[in-house]
Amino acid sequence: MPLIKYNNQSLSSLTALPAAIPTGKLKLISSQTASNSASISFTTGLNSTYKVYNFVFVNIHPATDNVNFTFNMSTDSGSNYNVTKTTTFFQSSHKEDGTGGVLGYETGLDLAQSTAFQNITNNGGNDNDQNCNGTLTLFNPSSTTYVKHFISNSSNYTGGDFNTNNFVAGYGNTTSAVNAVRFQMSTGNIDAGTIYLYAIDNS
Repeated sequence: MPLIKYNNQSLSSLTALPAAIPTGKLKLISSQTASNSASISFTTGLNSTYKVYNFVFVNIHPATDNVNFTFNMSTDSGSNYNVTKTTTFFQSSHKEDGTGGVLGYETGLDLAQSTAFQNITNNGGNDNDQNCNGTLTLFNPSSTTYVKHFISNSSNYTGGDFNTNNFVAGYGNTTSAVNAVRFQMSTGNIDAGTIYLYAIDNS
């Protein structure tokens, strides 16, 4: 059956992807659930077996109001979380009452050659129904040649009753293998929520 291309650029009758397009399935490596936890650390599972790792965080609820969900990386199996990072952060936001629709760069939430924890979200609320959800993708963390790129996208219910869609990208400026990742709030504990670690399995 021939490949059909419509005027709107959609495709029909596609039975196989070209060889150059990577495919694979998500493989669950591990998961951790917070219970008023100071942090959640993944110290195993990040290795040279896979090239792409994906953290999925679900219903992350802070114990403290108006705090940021953050992360950092380690090259010494979790003894220190202090990888130097350069990053970018922008977000869109919209309030429950229909006001405050904004798209903008957040200069105070990015890093420039800093070992600090990187913000994933902004001003998360701690009301009973407030939380954040999203993903953090880490590329080829075991490389000893290249820096370690990452991308995060999340939806956050803030303390000011906004929804924010947060976009974060950057790189860990190290050619050492990254073998551990820690998540924590900018202040206070992670009251609840689960983080899943997946790998993209091309085997």
